[in-house]
Parts: sequence; C-alpha cells; structure tokens
Amino acid sequence: MAKEVKKKTAKAKSKPVAAKKPTAKASPRKALPLPDSIPAGAKPRKAALKAEARHLEPLHVAAKGDVAVLRRLWDTVEARRQSGDAAQSHSARLLARGTPKVAQKLGEEAVECVIEAIQGNRAATVLESADLLYHLIVVWVDAGIAPEEVWAELERREGISGIVEKASRPKGIVRAAETTKLP
Repeated sequence: MAKEVKKKTAKAKSKPVAAKKPTAKASPRKALPLPDSIPAGAKPRKAALKAEARHLEPLHVAAKGDVAVLRRLWDTVEARRQSGDAAQSHSARLLARGTPKVAQKLGEEAVECVIEAIQGNRAATVLESADLLYHLIVVWVDAGIAPEEVWAELERREGISGIVEKASRPKGIVRAAETTKLP
C-alpha cells in the first residue's frame, strides 16, 4: 500500500501544471503592473476587498468614552504599587516581578493588538488595545512617569510633521541603540 502511495505521489509531482491564461477583461481603472507570478486577470480575494472597504469607510465611534479614564487607571495602578499587595492585585504582582517582566508584558500585548489589527478583527483590536494601554500605564508607573509628562510631549509635537520631529531628535540615540534603523 505504501508503494502505491509513493507511485501516485511521484506521478502527481511529475505532471506539469498548466499556467492560467490571463483574461482580457477591461478595467475602468488603469491596472498597476503585476509581478510575473500573479496572472494578469487575477482578482483580489473577497477578504482583501472587504478589509479595504472597511478601511476606506469613515470612522464611526459607537460608544462614548472619556480619556480621563487613563488618568484614573494610572492612579489605580500607582495605588496598587504602593500597597504592594501582590496576592490581591494583578498590577502589584506584575510590578513586583520587575521592569523586565513589566516591559515583556507590554510587548506581548502590542503583538496581540497588531495581530488582531492585521486580521481586520475590529472587536478584538479594541479589546487588545485596552490591554495594551493598561500595560503601557503599568510601564509608566514602574518608570515613575506621570501621564501629564506624556501629554506634554504629545502637545509639544502637535502640529509638527513626524518626519521633522524624528529628524530633530539627538543623533546620540542612534549610537546608543547601535542601529541605523532610527533616523
């Protein structure tokens, strides 16, 4: 039986695959050049079209939120840090494990958020964003950073092009990071 499977597999591998001929459909837009590996008549997948349509729609915020919740969350995490009750508080337990663990958790939540965003899962992206903001605030508390310091930096950057802002950063950051990826 195993020999028969091997023979069938070998026969299947030896058959040449016929390339699809491109269809000559007229497009209302001028088509961009495609790589040789993609047939000229290939249509975008339905999922890609849905994701594109979702991103092109105007943003509608269904729920009303209040940015002050971030300050209240920072106050809560700081209070839990001061109490040090790792048995009763997730924040206190995480902070007690040290800066490397706090930073690791932030990275994990960022990756989870990115994955959900790439998959186009809006509801899960909202949930993961909330987790990401919580863990960012834990990093702030661990580093002794008050939210107002971050808000002040955002206000300083307001109205400045991101390209200009990055170019104005000290070049010592690049040397310290030992990378050329930073501007």
